[in-house]
Amino acid sequence: MAKSNQQQQQIQVNAADEMSLGRYSNLMMVAHSPDEFMLDWLLNTPNGTHLVSRIIVAPGHVKRIIEALTINLRQYEEKFGEIKVIDQDDQKFH
Repeated sequence: MAKSNQQQQQIQVNAADEMSLGRYSNLMMVAHSPDEFMLDWLLNTPNGTHLVSRIIVAPGHVKRIIEALTINLRQYEEKFGEIKVIDQDDQKFH
């Protein structure tokens, strides 16, 4: 989330093998209170919806997350083209 005029800092992150494999999520729900945001990453399957991960962050961090995602989404679309958003009704299993 470094600004363009600042040098990016490298951070070494250690994770167990299971965590480093990552998780797939195709649905997200957000709830909030005055003090925190709760981001539930879900997997919607024909067998139902399953919680993949729950991340709880402070409101200020949510703003930084949104800024980082906005910047990276713009860079992605500049490189690979515009992402077409699928209508929510088309995402259901048939």
